[in-house]
Amino acid sequence: MRRNNSIPRNILVTRFSALGDVAMVIPVLYSVCWGNPGTRFVFVTKKSQESLFINAPKNLVVLGIDFKHEYHRTIDLWRLFKELRREYNIDAYADLHGVLRSYVLCGLAALSGMKCHSIRKGRLNKRALTRSRNKVMLPLISSRARYREVFFRFGFSMNETFKGLYGEGGKADSAEFASVAPPKAPGEKWIGIAPFAKHPGKIYPTDMMEHVVEELAKLPNVKLFLFGGGEHERKVLGEWAGKYPNVTSLADKRHGFPFELALLSHLDTMVSMDSANMHLASLVGVRVVSVWGATHPYCGFKGFGQQETDIVQLPMTCRPCSVFGNKPCARGDYYCLAGIPPSMIVNKVMKVLFPEEN
Repeated sequence: MRRNNSIPRNILVTRFSALGDVAMVIPVLYSVCWGNPGTRFVFVTKKSQESLFINAPKNLVVLGIDFKHEYHRTIDLWRLFKELRREYNIDAYADLHGVLRSYVLCGLAALSGMKCHSIRKGRLNKRALTRSRNKVMLPLISSRARYREVFFRFGFSMNETFKGLYGEGGKADSAEFASVAPPKAPGEKWIGIAPFAKHPGKIYPTDMMEHVVEELAKLPNVKLFLFGGGEHERKVLGEWAGKYPNVTSLADKRHGFPFELALLSHLDTMVSMDSANMHLASLVGVRVVSVWGATHPYCGFKGFGQQETDIVQLPMTCRPCSVFGNKPCARGDYYCLAGIPPSMIVNKVMKVLFPEEN
């Protein structure tokens, strides 16, 4: 079949924001790479997120860049653009971020005669969904759909071929996480719990989450794995691991994405906030019992392939009040989270683990 000459041969793609946003790119980016083998995709992200892209398509190059120190100023972005253009013969730019830094790169691409398209974030619709009065309570298109739309504007063909980082229903080699846990025994159930998030509007009260851990730890033939990082999270998760049986904390050190994704792929379910861990578990085909507070799935950030029935949230007229959960609670009590009884989360987990009994 003759190649469409308007299709880029070497396209620069960028998304250098929070981990969850970058994780949401993967199903789309892998699919567009597989659907367009004649194009090389050069994806630029934060250096810390480079190892997330395991089992990548052959025509995908992932570059981790230190934007905080090495490419911080506008002149540094110009230098980066020239380096990438020279090294990879870049002829187009797909901006999946839509911020000042990426707009600068888009301007540089346009000045160089390249085709450039940026993500349309739907800010006005998100504002209407999260405002306190006259809220327009309608679901918005997902972030993944917004990413796909950028590639469609270049003329790329794409089908939803991504089924997981290890393929549909696939799992990583258990040797990847042997330092933490032996292979899963027959009939054993593994549950992951990621109780923290970046902003308070997305964090279920710690004492109430401990009740969830306590109840799930009582189940026979069940192991719990706690995910988190940072000094405070290490302390809390370490205390839970020492207090309840068959509970292991992974927050004691940085294990790296290949390790954590491998372990995640063997879980039977994951309990997570609206956070990066929800998206990481989604990448390996694990059902997530997700807990939502100030934010809402209507904003377009539901995990890839996740089910509506696994979502835990309260029907409050003030929700959602924030896209990212970073605004102070107007009520002052975060009842959208504190009002969720631990039993509601436990029951959702039980339905995933033992559907025939629930």
